[in-house]
This record gives sequence, structure tokens and C-alpha cells, in this order.
Amino acid sequence: MSVTIPAPRSQRIDPKYKRGPKSRSSFEMLAWLFMRLSGVVLIVLIFGHLISNLIVGDGINAISFGFVAGKWADPIWQFWDLAMLWLAMLHGTNGVRTIINDYAEKHSTRAWLKGILYVATIFIVVLGTLVIFTFDPCVAGSTLPQC
Repeated sequence: MSVTIPAPRSQRIDPKYKRGPKSRSSFEMLAWLFMRLSGVVLIVLIFGHLISNLIVGDGINAISFGFVAGKWADPIWQFWDLAMLWLAMLHGTNGVRTIINDYAEKHSTRAWLKGILYVATIFIVVLGTLVIFTFDPCVAGSTLPQC
């Protein structure tokens, strides 16, 4: 009777799946933890957003330019929407970064795809933040009382 001893763990991994030397940083663990925590916070933010916009008041029929203007006049809603924007973008970017790491085989391909992802994320976050904080409901010819 012979006993088969399994190969050490490092010898069982196909070389094509090895990406390089192991780093001692805990970035991937922190990214994994961020995904879980931001997902929970996003659920609260999104359902709060949906309830306040679609269920309270006149529902979907009340959503208009004036509705958004009135909502963003309150700093609490500005912060709420800003938190939702930032968390959703960072959560999604982290997920796409993981997909790129899993499926892009060449280092140069991974670098280009992640570079494009990060530039797009920064662009959308900066633009969204500017829209939230510089939104002016007083367009030309507006009849709103605060204009």
C-alpha cells in the first residue's frame, strides 16, 4: 500500500497564473473589505434615495428640474448624493479592477486597462462633485422665488 503525498501548494499552481513576487502589503485584503462595507452602505444610500424620490410625495410624477433644485438646496441631500456617487464609483472601479486583474493576461494590457479605468473614474467623480456643489437652479427666465 502506497501513500501519495500531495505536492506543496506552490508547486500545484500552473506557472501561467503566477503574476510575480508576492507583495507584503494588505491592499487586496483592504480592497475586499471595502467592497463588503461599501456595499452595505450603498444599499442604505440607494434605498433612502429611492424612497425619498419615488415613494414619498407624488412619486415619480414629482421628479423634475425643480424637484432636484429643491433637493440640492439642502446640504444634507447634497452630502447624501455625493456619498452615493463616490461610493458607487469607487465600489464599481474596485470591482472592474479585480476583473481586469483576473482576465487580462499581459502586464501591459492590465496596466492600460486600469489606467483608462482610473482616468474615467476620476473624471466622473470630479464632474459629478462639481455638478452637485455648483448646481444653480436659477436658469435664464426662471420664475423661482429664490432667483
